[in-house]
Amino acid sequence: MTAAMTAVETRPSVGELLRNWRQRRRLSQLDLASDAGVSTRHLSFVETGRARPSREMVLHLAEQLEVPLRERNELLLAAGYAPVYGRRRLEDPDMSAVRSALDLVLTAYEPSPAVVVDRFWELVAGNRSIALLTEGVDPALLEPPVNVLRLGLHPRGLAPRILDLPQWRTALLTRLAREAHLTADPGLAALHRELAALPGGFDRRPPDGIAVPLRIRHGDDVLSFLSTVTTFGTAVDLTAAELSVEAFLPADAHTAEVLRRSRLPAPAPAPVPRS
Repeated sequence: MTAAMTAVETRPSVGELLRNWRQRRRLSQLDLASDAGVSTRHLSFVETGRARPSREMVLHLAEQLEVPLRERNELLLAAGYAPVYGRRRLEDPDMSAVRSALDLVLTAYEPSPAVVVDRFWELVAGNRSIALLTEGVDPALLEPPVNVLRLGLHPRGLAPRILDLPQWRTALLTRLAREAHLTADPGLAALHRELAALPGGFDRRPPDGIAVPLRIRHGDDVLSFLSTVTTFGTAVDLTAAELSVEAFLPADAHTAEVLRRSRLPAPAPAPVPRS
């Protein structure tokens, strides 16, 4: 028996994968069947391999389970169907509309810092104002691929300038842990383990307010930001679907005034997302 044959034989079936996603979402078969409008009996047959789901059924169940697009392709392959979600490089000519949209959003946020990150929190692009957040960091952390979470929480990165670092670390690591759980991505889980091991402490108290502000030292000053996230919610291309824009908006009038009076550096070339 060849290694290739063994790999095929040990690959999880579509039923096993769907069951894993259902359990990850903490849904019973009855819950999912009710949400999807199918019988519990049919869902049970699909999960146990007694029934082969149609392509449309695979996509329908994946939609109900909020399976990421990348993993929906894996479900389709496991069921014997071709993937439906393509993956193009951001620099490809037919992705020009996406690049233009990203440039437009990043420029619109200026003078507030904003970055585009991929699914793995690696920097895809940023506006000129991110220089305010990267000043003084170890140049090694700015070598591509730049991971913005590592950049923010590393002791040679932004971390020494962050006031209330334990609270900010807790907020970021909680979000990362949730993403690792929802996507079942081992890369995100590994990143969480790496960052959780960095110094900085944790704050187990519930956040005071709607959002946790990012308060950083800027010379002798203190600037306060609130972060927002923008995603391509209707994207059907994996590259676009896995991008998000993280913007840091002024949380008080003083920070807004400092940003308004700041002198923006010249634009820098953007790194390329990993495939």
